[in-house]
Amino acid sequence: MATKTEQRRADLRDRLIASAERTITTEGLHALKARALAQDAGCAVGAIYTVFDDLDQLVLTVNARTFRRLGQFVQDRTAMDGTPQDRLVSMGTAYLHFAATNQPGWRALFDLSMTADSPVPDWYLAELGALFAKIADPLRDLFPDWSDARIDLMTRALFSSVHGMVLLGLERRISAVPMDHIERMIAVLLRNVTSE
Repeated sequence: MATKTEQRRADLRDRLIASAERTITTEGLHALKARALAQDAGCAVGAIYTVFDDLDQLVLTVNARTFRRLGQFVQDRTAMDGTPQDRLVSMGTAYLHFAATNQPGWRALFDLSMTADSPVPDWYLAELGALFAKIADPLRDLFPDWSDARIDLMTRALFSSVHGMVLLGLERRISAVPMDHIERMIAVLLRNVTSE
């Protein structure tokens, strides 16, 4: 059974995560500031660092939750009765829709700047790995003779390609891809690349 101190610390951790998640998912990562976070969570600024080493750790915690939501969103919208290519296309389309409807939180997944020597926690890598595993499954069905290393490389290549199209489409700048074309572009890419 947790002591009162451990319980208070766990409660503070939950409040900080909830507050950070609200800020990041509505206003974006740039809006997360220690002073406002502490005020919203009802604690002193210094108390944040009794629970998290730094704000990056807190953001990683929020991002892991976003990865989990993204993975569930993709899974819920993936047609499992179609061909492996159909599944990849529905995953890519789901990724687009998640990004479009959750832009601040989705962008925070890629906007966190950490130094090269900053360790990435195993639990965070596991959340990312779970997302990549969803992409790898239909690739294994399409290419049963491929090695795990080759499947992993293709998984990352497809994710990066779809992510790039989605990002450009959501940027809405001069080089932006019109939103109404992105779904078709995702389908063309995924079907052509996996038709070897």
